[in-house]
Amino acid sequence: MCGIAGFAGEGSLDDLRRMNAAHSLRGPDAEGAWSDPVHRVFLGHRRLSIIDIADGAQPMWTNDGSLGVVFNGEIYNHTELRSELQSLGHVFRTNHSDTEVLLHGYRHWGEDLPNHLSGMWAFALYDTGRQRLFLCRDPFGKKPLYYTATAQTFVFGSELSSLLKHPCVKPEISLLSLKKYFAYGYIPAPHSLYKGVYKLPGGCSLVLDTSTLQHTVRRYWDFVLDPFEQLPRNPEQEWGERIRDLLGNAVRRRLMSDVPLGVFLSGGVDSSSVAALAQRHSTRKVRTFSIGFEEASFDESRYSAMVAGLLGTDHSATTLSLEMARDLLPQITSKLDEPMGDSSLLPTYLLCKETRKHVTVALGGDGADELFAGYDPFRALRLAEFYARTVPKPVHRGILMLAARMPTSHRNMSADFRIKRTLRGLSYPRALWNPVWLGPLAPNELSQLFGDTTDIEEVYSEAISAWDGCAQKNPIDRTLQFYTRLYLQDDILTKIDRASMMNSLEVRAPYLDRELVDFVRRIPHNYKYRHGRTKYILKEALRPLLPAQIIDRPKKGFGVPVGRWFKDGKLRVDLSGIPEALDRGYLNRALEQHTRGTADHRAFLWNTWLLGEMARSATRPVQR
Repeated sequence: MCGIAGFAGEGSLDDLRRMNAAHSLRGPDAEGAWSDPVHRVFLGHRRLSIIDIADGAQPMWTNDGSLGVVFNGEIYNHTELRSELQSLGHVFRTNHSDTEVLLHGYRHWGEDLPNHLSGMWAFALYDTGRQRLFLCRDPFGKKPLYYTATAQTFVFGSELSSLLKHPCVKPEISLLSLKKYFAYGYIPAPHSLYKGVYKLPGGCSLVLDTSTLQHTVRRYWDFVLDPFEQLPRNPEQEWGERIRDLLGNAVRRRLMSDVPLGVFLSGGVDSSSVAALAQRHSTRKVRTFSIGFEEASFDESRYSAMVAGLLGTDHSATTLSLEMARDLLPQITSKLDEPMGDSSLLPTYLLCKETRKHVTVALGGDGADELFAGYDPFRALRLAEFYARTVPKPVHRGILMLAARMPTSHRNMSADFRIKRTLRGLSYPRALWNPVWLGPLAPNELSQLFGDTTDIEEVYSEAISAWDGCAQKNPIDRTLQFYTRLYLQDDILTKIDRASMMNSLEVRAPYLDRELVDFVRRIPHNYKYRHGRTKYILKEALRPLLPAQIIDRPKKGFGVPVGRWFKDGKLRVDLSGIPEALDRGYLNRALEQHTRGTADHRAFLWNTWLLGEMARSATRPVQR
């Protein structure tokens, strides 16, 4: 992996160097900078060397100097594309660099290049003849890309901290983005924490005319559910075999590396399947890595050890203690330049930290839950539909009040937590069920926190669009679309990218392989969630690979006991770094209720704590 940065317009080479330096953890192995003072275009790059270590330096240029690129990511089909382009007359100067494929691919296919790529990427390609900058992000947004545009300058980079090194970028917090952060637990693309700074959404490209600084954004790919009209005679067998083949090919492609490689192994279905296929396609014993927890309700280490033993991998496990968490948290908040409130960032960071001691690349199971309906809300949808149709609003309010009296447990996914969360979501229209079930605050709570009336359509615009814009009108498909378009990109993949890049580790996601995704999106929803079973068709497909005690065990998730930490005072919310827009009275009441055990505000308190710690860490030296 790498970090990319650049700008067109006002600025100097010194500005570019400062932007580049902000990406030192993303690219610890090398750096490059290029500038054209006449046309006022600047490109910077920090490199984590993975493929073609000797010849892959960037910015990389064609032999005639007409096209140059800075690139963050991996192109898994670069070998096939190189052969195709060579047969068309293109002459390559590197041995096997995937970066050079982008240059020749753009020369041949132009802006249609992304539709020929399989991989994860964010790149900026400069066409000197046309004075055009072409920016692009992979279909699911696995690699980040921020940008901002003013009348004088267009600036881009892999991280907000890089953009802020440019003198034209002013860090003014966006109130709307802050509301979205507390509504979702993350800030969805295209928004960022700051006014006027945007994330290029996954599946999008941007073209900038560097002479006029005018730009346009277009979508080249979208996740669209398009179920097969005819079913095979035996879907479990035929689709299962196809899923195994596609996943096996995806894993095999992602074993490509010129540096040591391993696999994350939680002991769940997704990571276990990746580990099993990696071991099958590898010529040597695969290294696997896992994290355990001292609190039993959060711990899965016995399952990861079981799978490692069955597969014969070289397995390493680390247990996360409270003391270790306290040591890690300042390291995380000092490097996290945009808040994202998924508390599993903490164990993910530790997993990446320990993994990086042994390898430079790791494979994970991310994407399977979103594609195959693996989350608990899928179980709640049928009952939720019945409840919404039959229970009058006044009765609903009474049920909510009764549920609030249930004793609060801070065990992982406890019964009271699920019941209260489910009922909270059902107080709102169907398009808001998923974000309210998952988010730190509900709309009425947002209004109290910000002291105004929440504009639901504005704050939840992304969730409403995913729900209403789904061509399939059943709640399962609409929920699948929410998870794949929003939660996957802006929570799960963001968490993995940040945790891994803080440790200079590249993480690859075989389940998000383009060919596999294109097949899975055509499987009807009733084979993903079937007879009360999540990920039904995937589990059936994996039975030849994994034992039943792994496939059929309940999903635990990668949770952290932050609710208990706040209740016991082991984590404390310091209001000194919290933005003035947040009502202190609401914050204090939530903390008091949580401490007394009369309410469960774990998600809100964690999001608030993280925001404050990030603000305070800006005044502390960054821990490397």
